Amino acid sequence: MASGFFALLDDIAALMDDVVVMSKISTKKTAGILGDDLAVNAEKATGFVASRELPVLLAITKGSALNKLIILPIAFLLSAFAPWAITLALILGAIYLAFEGAEKIYEFFVPHAHETDNGIDLKTELTDEERVVAEKMKIKSAIFTDFILSVEIVIIALGTVLGEPILFQILVVSIVCIIATVGVYGIVALIVRMDDFGYRLVRFSKKEKSISKYIGNFLIRALPVVIKSLAVIGTIALILVAGGIFIHNVEYIHHATEDINLPSILIEFIVGLIVGFLALIVIKTFKFLLKKIKRHK
Repeated sequence: MASGFFALLDDIAALMDDVVVMSKISTKKTAGILGDDLAVNAEKATGFVASRELPVLLAITKGSALNKLIILPIAFLLSAFAPWAITLALILGAIYLAFEGAEKIYEFFVPHAHETDNGIDLKTELTDEERVVAEKMKIKSAIFTDFILSVEIVIIALGTVLGEPILFQILVVSIVCIIATVGVYGIVALIVRMDDFGYRLVRFSKKEKSISKYIGNFLIRALPVVIKSLAVIGTIALILVAGGIFIHNVEYIHHATEDINLPSILIEFIVGLIVGFLALIVIKTFKFLLKKIKRHK
């Protein structure tokens, strides 16, 4: 009886060793998308008044965790019974990511009146009711974008353990998802509170010149630059992720680009940008026609 119990413990230990090894491999495979996820979500989580930064970030983090809880069981079922549906979901998600990236570029170069949308500046003078509504919309946008990126993370992680027992797949992919959520939003939290930490360092020393004041002032001055940079990096990341999905999952695009003598990252960006602007044109045209129909009614 005792020997059977110890044999079971030995099997569990061996399984966990394998899980840890494969989790490391899966995390490395998803490192690129995790970097994109960080850039996109850091940009999405900024732009709030200081007192609302952490509560908003917590709401987005909870939404991200819920996203993965929804995606994981569906991914395992689709992988077993309808693998084509995973590819379809990836492509549809990529179209949305490319569209969002192209829309940001369009809004930067084409001046226009902003409606109450995802890009609203939550630091402007708004009533409490307007601020709550705008905040909820931006949180919803961040969670929706996270959902699409989470699908890509889950699929890539799942691809490293296909053919393994289902329990092994669940453990490995779940660990990768936990690392993705805690790691990404932990770093985002550090970024959005960088200036607050800087102020604390400045107040820490009473001397006019000290290391803490120098570092603190540097962090305070660096935050606006970091936030502006994240907006640019986040837009590029959206387009790159989308382009990568198209190239690796759409056979026609894959064959059309495989002989192009350019760096793969540049090809992915060009493909994502082209699809994004095509999607933008279609949606803008649809909205224009919809307004015309409503006016005639």
